[in-house]
Parts: sequence; structure tokens; C-alpha cells
Amino acid sequence: MTTEVRDSSVSRSVSVKGAWLQVIAAMFWLPQAAIIAWVVQGLVPGHPDAFAGPQAPALWALAFFVLGVLRSAVQSAGMRICTEHAIKTLTQLRFLATRSVVSDTPLNRHRPASGEVASILAEQAESVIPYLARFLPARLRAMIVPFCIVLVVAWFSWAAALVLLVAAPLIPFFMALVGWRAQQASLDQLDQMGDTNAFVLDRLRGLATLRTLGALESTARDIRQRANALKMRTMAVLRIAFLSSAVLELFSALGVAMVAVYVGFHLLGELPFGAWGGKLELGPALFILLLAPAFFEPLRDLASAWHDRASGLAALQQLNRLSVLQTADLFSVAGLKPELSQVRVPASTDRPPAVQIDHVSFAYPGDQRLLLSGFSLNVASGEHIAFFAPSGTGKSTLLALVAGLVRPGSGQVLLNNIPVSDETAVQSRQRMGWVGQNPHIFQGSLIDNVALGRVIEPGLLDTLMKQSALQSVVNGRGNVALAEAGQGLSGGELLRVSLARALANSQADLILADEPTAHLDRETARQVTDNLLQAAQHKTLLVATHDPELAARMDRIVNLVHDPVRGLIIDSVCPGSPS
Repeated sequence: MTTEVRDSSVSRSVSVKGAWLQVIAAMFWLPQAAIIAWVVQGLVPGHPDAFAGPQAPALWALAFFVLGVLRSAVQSAGMRICTEHAIKTLTQLRFLATRSVVSDTPLNRHRPASGEVASILAEQAESVIPYLARFLPARLRAMIVPFCIVLVVAWFSWAAALVLLVAAPLIPFFMALVGWRAQQASLDQLDQMGDTNAFVLDRLRGLATLRTLGALESTARDIRQRANALKMRTMAVLRIAFLSSAVLELFSALGVAMVAVYVGFHLLGELPFGAWGGKLELGPALFILLLAPAFFEPLRDLASAWHDRASGLAALQQLNRLSVLQTADLFSVAGLKPELSQVRVPASTDRPPAVQIDHVSFAYPGDQRLLLSGFSLNVASGEHIAFFAPSGTGKSTLLALVAGLVRPGSGQVLLNNIPVSDETAVQSRQRMGWVGQNPHIFQGSLIDNVALGRVIEPGLLDTLMKQSALQSVVNGRGNVALAEAGQGLSGGELLRVSLARALANSQADLILADEPTAHLDRETARQVTDNLLQAAQHKTLLVATHDPELAARMDRIVNLVHDPVRGLIIDSVCPGSPS
């Protein structure tokens, strides 16, 4: 469930220094407006003033210019600080979300589609920058600058200050009305964008299959429908953005006009009230007129950035879906270095790990049925164990619990008496080798798919190819790029690639093999079994299988059955015939 993100939970992420610099820059207009007003009054016949006179306009023009340069420099510095901080914060949020996605188990049934993840991290997350860099500083200016201006105006005319106070609340009120709908519209647009990207990526991956089935036209029609839905949601967001702009321009213009009307009629003598001690002079009257637009400017900036707020909060909600962090803590990490867990796992010894499954219970999220209930088993160091049961009973989940890919509801799994937990799973997996049924093949050569970025000496690579019986494949297509998902490789070749990957990890002394002979002919299955047992010498080996020939060659066979109440239970344990 998506948790609502509120401004209060993220406002502390914005650089306070940058926001206050922008507030100070806005306050520079007060002395600039005073210079203009009193210089004009001094130049008009009949309105002499000691502040300005015919002999000193150049000096006051210079002072005005210097204040303008300072205002521009301070404003630029504040914007730069806020923008840099927003970019840094977004980088950290992307890191946390990416780390959460990467560390998530592939067995998670609620994992978002890869196309949706790419859309959130690459596209949608960009909306966080204008929200942090523009909206939150604008909100600070709107809270301080108008208040200061109305106090200055009230020093000269309480009536003009009252006009400003009456007009000011209308803008935030209508902004809030529009903003409630804007945030939901932005969230709907981002959801549709992610769904469309995931759909397109999924269809591109299966393009060959779609062409074979003659489903290209229906697929193109579905893509057009989703694109039109995204267009409609985007236009809804734009309509709300234009509406909010029209509202702020209307009420700010009306506020300035009301102040101008009052000041004009006051100078003409039609409205003689509202000034302290009599009638306003030309200088103070002009000063008030110059400050009226500046009074509404922070509110206008806030309203113009209101769409940034809606888009930014919607993007934060999408990032929060990918992150394991709670929304309230999402931005508390903005000033911290994103590091992996500092929990240290004791260094591995020369002996392969012993595995202890201690009263483990497990059920998939949203599934009321327990897959395991109080399951216990001890595996000695270097022992070869077969979990023998029909397909679909939960053997793969048992291996996933040992690997830390899923978390037990109760109980614990220990490697050499060290619990496999969120803090230790990543480092514990460094000594594990996984032989899966369907290894993912990346676009690249066969050798690259075995190495997976690891540096492997040529001599060791030849040994790996021999142990995995991949030499014939290497000779045929060693430097030829494989297609995504391994098109062109047989099921036995894919399994041997998975075996070679496990062996390529020199630190791996615990091998977990999930149905390594499934869907293979007997000759290929026998060859894979021989290679697996040869590779697992002097290592701990756990195999989930329903192949009786493979199970018979283990040290022990743990026969598993499914109980309607307790889930997967041990029916019997018998010795194998290790070769």
C-alpha cells in the first residue's frame, strides 16, 4: 500500500541556507523601492525631500544598481544551493530505491515490472528536483516576505495594509482547492506512464513469439490504447496546471488593482482616511504602490510551483513503492552516506558451512496457507543433501530460505551458527553458488555470461568450461553474442551455464541447486549430475529435485510431502549412494 508523502516529512531535506538566501534576496526590493519612491518625490516640484534632490539622483541610481547586483547574486546563490541539494537528494533516493529493487528476492510475487521500475527511476523521479529546488523555497518566501512587506506598508497606511491582508488569503485558498486535485491527477499520470512502459517492454521482449502467433496487430492496438490513456491523463494534469496559473494571476492582479485604486483616490482626496497622521505624501504613496506587486510575487511563485509540488509528491510516492524505507524516513537519509550494512559476518573458515534450519515457518504475503510450519533440519559441513518431492511442493522455497532470498515468518536459518538475516544475507551469499532452472542470459558472449563481470584467469576459465561441459558450446559460439534470455541455447546448455556461474565464484563452498536435471533427457541429466557432484566435492550441497537418480547419489535423501495443515514436512530421511 502506498503511503502518503507530506511536505513536513521532506521539508528538512531542502538546504535551509539556500532557501534563506532567496528570502534575503527578495527583501532587497524594499530599499530599492524606497530609493525610487523618494528620489521621484524629490524630483517633483513642490515635494522636496532630504532623502533625494536634484543634485543627487546619480548617487541614488548607483545605490539602486548595487542593491540590484547584490539581489541578483544572492538569489542565484540560493537557487544554486537548493538545486544542487535537490540533485544530491534525488541521487541518494535513487540509490536506495535501486538497492531495494536489486536486493529484493525474485520470488516476491509483488515485484513491479522492470519497465515500470525503469520508468520510475529514470523519468518520474526527475519531478522530485523542481519540487525540492523550487516549491519548498518558494513556500518559505511566501511565509516571510509578504508578512514583512505588510508590516512596512502598515507603517505608512493601515488601509493599504488591510487591502493586502484581505486579498492575500484568496490565493492560498484557491491553490489548495486546485492542488488537491492536481496531486491525484499527477499520481494517476505517473501510474499510467509506468504501466505503459512495463507493457511495451514486455511486448518487445516477446516480439518473436508475438510474430509467430500473428498477434502483432492486436499488440499494436493495445499499445495505441495505452498511449491514448496516457495522453488523456497528461492533458488532465496540464489543464489543472493552467487553471492554477489563471487563478493566481487573477487574484494577484485584483489585489494590486485594489491597492492602486485606494492610493490614487487617497492622493486625489476622495478617500482621505487610512494614513497615520493625515494624508500620504507622494513618496510613501509610490513606495506602497511599488511594494504591492512584491507582496504578491512570493505567492505567485508559490502558486506557479504548485504543480511541481503535485508532481514531486507523486514521484516520491512512486519511489517509496520501490524502497524498503518508510515514507517518514525517506528524506531523513538525505544527509547520510548510502552504504551497505555495516554488520560484519565472521570470515569463512576452511570448512564448508553447516546449515541449520530451526523451526522455520513461512507463507507468501497475501497467502493464508502456510508453506512451512516449524520445519527443522541440520546439514553437516560438506554434506550432500537431496530434498526429494514432486514439483510444486515448496522445495525451491526451502532453498530460497537458506539463501536469504525470502524471510521466514518465524524460526531462523543459520550458516555455521550465524543467522541468515537482512544484515547478513548479502555477505553470506558470497560463499554460495546457485544453480537455477532458468538462469537469465544477458545479451553478450557466453564467456561474459559465465563471468558476470568477474575477472577469471584463462586457465581457470578452461577448467570451468570442462567441469560444466560447455567446451563444445564455447567452441561454437564463445565470442558470439547471445540473444537476451538465451534464445538458441538448449535447456541442458542453460543449466550448464548456471553451473559454470556457480563454479566461477571461488569463495562458494555452499551450492544450492534447484531442479538441476528438470526437463532434460536421461543422458544430459546424467552428465549434469556428474558435473554437479564433481564441482561440489569438499563443499556443502543442497539439491531440490524430483529426479530419483540424482537424489540417490546424495549422502542423504530427505523425502518431503505436503501436509494440508502444516505444509511441507519431512516424511522420511534415508541414506543415498554417493559416488
